[in-house]
Amino acid sequence: MKRCLLIVAVLLLALPFSSVLADGHLPDLGGRTVTVAVENAYPPFNVIDEETGEGVGWDYDTLGEICERLNCVPEYIETSWEGLIVAVSNGEYDMAADGITITEERAQIVDYSEGYIDVIQRMMVRVGEDRFSNAEDFVAGDFVIGVQVATTNYIAAAELVDEDRIVGYGEFGLAVQALITGDIDAVVIDDVAGQGYTGLNADKIKLLPDDLIKQQLGFIYPQGSELVEAFDMALADMRADGTLAAINAKWLGDGEAEEEMMLPDLGGRTVTVAVENAYPPFNVIDDETGEGVGWDYDTLGEICARLNCMPEYIETSWEGLIVAVSNGEYDMAADGITITEERAQIVDYSEGYIDVIQRMMVRVGEDRFADVEDFVAGDFVIGVQVATTNYIAASELVDEERIVGYGEFGLAVQALITGDIDAVVIDDVAGQGYTGLNADKIKLLPDDLIKQQLGFIYPQGSELVEPFNMALESMRADGTLDAINAKWLGDGEDEM
Repeated sequence: MKRCLLIVAVLLLALPFSSVLADGHLPDLGGRTVTVAVENAYPPFNVIDEETGEGVGWDYDTLGEICERLNCVPEYIETSWEGLIVAVSNGEYDMAADGITITEERAQIVDYSEGYIDVIQRMMVRVGEDRFSNAEDFVAGDFVIGVQVATTNYIAAAELVDEDRIVGYGEFGLAVQALITGDIDAVVIDDVAGQGYTGLNADKIKLLPDDLIKQQLGFIYPQGSELVEAFDMALADMRADGTLAAINAKWLGDGEAEEEMMLPDLGGRTVTVAVENAYPPFNVIDDETGEGVGWDYDTLGEICARLNCMPEYIETSWEGLIVAVSNGEYDMAADGITITEERAQIVDYSEGYIDVIQRMMVRVGEDRFADVEDFVAGDFVIGVQVATTNYIAASELVDEERIVGYGEFGLAVQALITGDIDAVVIDDVAGQGYTGLNADKIKLLPDDLIKQQLGFIYPQGSELVEPFNMALESMRADGTLDAINAKWLGDGEDEM
C-alpha cells in the first residue's frame, strides 16, 4: 500500500478530554479543532473536486463523521506527501489522513489508529498493453515503473526491479499521467487508490490482477496523542452501526467511478467449468432437484451475468482435474482449489476469493484424543482426498501408512462416520458444509493446521482471468459476494 508515514500532525491542546460524553458513550472533545494533514491528490481518499474546488473523499467523510460524534472540528491542511509523516511526528499537525500504510518503521515515530482497511499493492498499466501480462513478465523485460517517492509502493517497486528502472514522482497523479502518456510502462499502487484512478480513466489504464503485497491503512498521530483512543472509539462505533460500511460503499466500492469502468462483454460465449459436485458448500448435487448447487454455482452465475457469458458445468473427478484444465480441456475449474506455487506452474489462478484453514474433522463424542497433538501421538488413522493440499497436510502430520486416500471427500467423511477411520483433514469451509449436514455425527477440532487461499484456475494465458477478476472485484465492492458468502460459507444449518 502506499503510505505508512503520512500526515496529520499534532498541535495538541494540553486540555484533557471532557468528562462529558458527546453522545452518551463517546468522549466529548469540547468543540476543539483537529488539524488534519491531507495530500488532496490521492483518490478516493482525498482529492480536490474540480467543480467546487473543495476537498472530497473517504478521508473527508470519515473524519467529518468522527468529529460529529466526538464534538470536534476537522481543519484540513493540504501537505505534500514527502515529509508528511515526519511533520506529524514533530507535532506540526494533530493527525494525518492519506491512505497511510501501517509499518513497524513508521510506528517508531508516530502512533497509528486501528487499521481501517486492508489494501493490496498492484501494478497499473495502459489499456491494450500486450508486451507483458503480469508482474513476472514485466520484471523479466526492460520496462520502467513509476511510483510516488517515500511510499511503501516505492519499496515494493524496488523489490521488483533495479533502481535504474524506477522513476519517482512527488504525487501519484503525476505517475499515472506519465503512464497514460507513455513515459513509463507501469505504476505500483494500492488497489483501492488504483481503482480510483482507473475509474477516472477507464479507457486508458487498468490494474493487473497480481497481488504484490497486502497491507493495512491507518490514520497517524504524534506519539502519545490523546486523540488516538477517542478516534478509535468513534471508528468502532461507526463500524458497529453501519456508517463506516456506507462510506466504504460510497468511496471504496462500486460507486460511480467503477460503473464507468465497465466490465468486459464476452458476447454470450459459453465457458466450460469443471466441478466435482462433491465438495459442499462449493458444489454439490441437490438431492431433491438433481441439479448442482453451491457457492461456485451462485458466484459463477453472477459473474457470467455481469460479463455476458454462459457457464457450462461439467462434472469431473478431482484426480486429474488440474491437469485437464492445464491441457485446455476446460475453460476453467471451480472446486475450492488451493492456490499453490506448484500448481501455478501449469495453470493460471484468479485472485484469491477466500482464506481457508485446514482442520481435523472427527466424530461427535470422540474421547480418545482432544487435539491434533494427541492424534499424532497415537496410532490413529486419517482419511483425506487424494491429490489435494489436505493430503499434503496429513502426510506432514503422520506416516503414509496411517493415511487412507479417497477419490472424493464425501467418501472420506462417510468412512469417518462409519468408524473406518479416525479423522479427516479438510478445509474449514468445506468442513462446515459437511458438519452442517451431519451435525449429530461429526465436528471440526479447533486446531489450525495450515492457512491458505482458494481461487479459480484457468489454462495458462487464458483471456478469462482478467474479466473474471474484474467481475469478482465488482461483486466484492457492491456487497454481492458478501451475500453469497453469507448464504454458503456462514456457520450453522440456517446459513447453509
